[in-house]
Amino acid sequence: MIFRLIFLLFCILLSCNRSDISDYDIYLNHNDTVKYVGKESCRACHAEIYDSYIQTGMGKSFHYAIKENSDLPKENIPLVYDSIKNLFYKPFWKNDSLYLLEFRLRNSDTTHKLVKKITYKIGSGHHTNSHLFNINGYIHQAPYTFYTQDSVSGLPPGFENGLNSRFTREIGLECMSCHNGYADHQSQSTNKYKSVPAGIDCERCHGPGELHIKEKLAGNIIDTSKYIDYTIVNPAKLDRDLQFDICQRCHLQGTAVLNNLSTFNDFKPGMSLEEIMDVYVPKHPNNNEFIMASHVDRLKQSDCYSNSEMTCVTCHNPHKSVTTLSNDYFDKRCMSCHDVCKDKEIQNCTSCHMPKSTTKDIMHVSITDHKISIPNNDIEDDYSGHVSLISVNNDNPTNLSKAKAYLKHYESFVSYSHFLDSAYYFLLKSDNNFTSFVQYYYLKADDVGLKEFVMNSELDTSRYRVEDLALSFARIGEVLARNEMIKSADKYFQKSLFLMPFIIDYKLKYSTFLIKNNQIKKASIILKESIQLNPTIKELYLNLGYIDMLNKDYSSSEIRFKQAIGIDPDYLLAYENLVILSQIQEKDKELKLYIDKIIEIDSLHLAKEILN
Repeated sequence: MIFRLIFLLFCILLSCNRSDISDYDIYLNHNDTVKYVGKESCRACHAEIYDSYIQTGMGKSFHYAIKENSDLPKENIPLVYDSIKNLFYKPFWKNDSLYLLEFRLRNSDTTHKLVKKITYKIGSGHHTNSHLFNINGYIHQAPYTFYTQDSVSGLPPGFENGLNSRFTREIGLECMSCHNGYADHQSQSTNKYKSVPAGIDCERCHGPGELHIKEKLAGNIIDTSKYIDYTIVNPAKLDRDLQFDICQRCHLQGTAVLNNLSTFNDFKPGMSLEEIMDVYVPKHPNNNEFIMASHVDRLKQSDCYSNSEMTCVTCHNPHKSVTTLSNDYFDKRCMSCHDVCKDKEIQNCTSCHMPKSTTKDIMHVSITDHKISIPNNDIEDDYSGHVSLISVNNDNPTNLSKAKAYLKHYESFVSYSHFLDSAYYFLLKSDNNFTSFVQYYYLKADDVGLKEFVMNSELDTSRYRVEDLALSFARIGEVLARNEMIKSADKYFQKSLFLMPFIIDYKLKYSTFLIKNNQIKKASIILKESIQLNPTIKELYLNLGYIDMLNKDYSSSEIRFKQAIGIDPDYLLAYENLVILSQIQEKDKELKLYIDKIIEIDSLHLAKEILN
């Protein structure tokens, strides 16, 4: 009772004296003790809004891959063929569960077959349905997307043109946090989750709802026509910039650089986005093309934005699907500002001033260009000149933020050498740059520079995100091992695993190091533990097979190598080890078979010399 009286008194005082304090400081659901409760908890009081919202693109953004939620045909689902990898992909329904079959044919015979049960569909269906699978909490993307606008199937964005990573693309928190509600992410991993919700929910725009619900159930009702209810964020009550920050948290696609010790789940509505992250986009001097989620970046280039107080909700009602709006809905939004249009028979303003267009990054997709402009078809895109990275949500990013942006963009997207030069320039002007300097030297393949930097650095680990430290330690271990600094390398590998024990790649790198340094038993334990965590990674079976071969357990070794090939039919290392195994056992028939397979995969491979 005392808490409720204090709470009510606090709200009254705030409503009487709002000029003395900012919105960011006073929203009570910003407190870290307030929990997310899920959108279903909101429906009890807001049923009409809830029922409308779940039909929007955001409400349908992520769900279980069952027939009710999928835009795939219920039968005769189109086949996808990757002509570069020579692999077919065929989804199929088994009762209400979706599966994806990967296979390869030779003269009508199936030479490879791999089946994955699809757990989730990602994408509202307005543009696409892509597909994810879950193994013991580890979530990866599957190589199949249905492009709903053109009703065609194809490889997902980023899997085309020989870049098909098949079933290995990890769905980390950066991806999950924009395509879904707040997932319960295993913080000591990249892509392992304790649970994931089904779709972007109310709390992504209103903040965690636990306190709000408790207060309403306790009868503490605020007259929102007169006062602000500070137990929950109403974006309409925020100033313009903070409203934009809610939208551009996800509708601003680019290279996101986290600040200080932040995570991708730390942003809450009502906060300033730049306190959590800076988002950078590459800019050519005169290039007008755009990517899928460029809405905020494009809108901010518009005169309508610069010369008014418009926000995203000036034109969009986030609780209603655009598919339910009348034909003249957006025309009326334009005419609410542009008096010159009111006395004219204007129809479909956006067709000229915000035309639909294909995007740079996703095929078979057409979206509305949110740069509101007078069309000029005489201007051509200019790709000359160096690309620069510009922070869209922060006009004054730190030098360290800029350095991280260039490093991340270089590593994740395009390897322009001047990006590393720019990163180095900004790093020299920065503090707390240990992990970024390690990344710089590692990407530059400068082992000498990295070793000297590490030896001469004093590291205060409290200043760095655990994820960044673990990655840096793994990379330092790799470089030191390569330079025969065995004891130091071992120490750094163990540090990386201590911080992030659920990242299989770190376990794999350490096990490889141990094998090379004759610590076979320890390596075997780590590899078997890793398979228990995630049995879909081919390198784990390869290394175990190699250990079995060293232990002269040739039967088990052959099984392990073939398990690796079952995961990847073009896994050269596995075939190379089978060649060695056949030579050891003097199995000439198998030897020729494996060499022929190697040459089929790589016609220039030196294995063919063995037969000469």
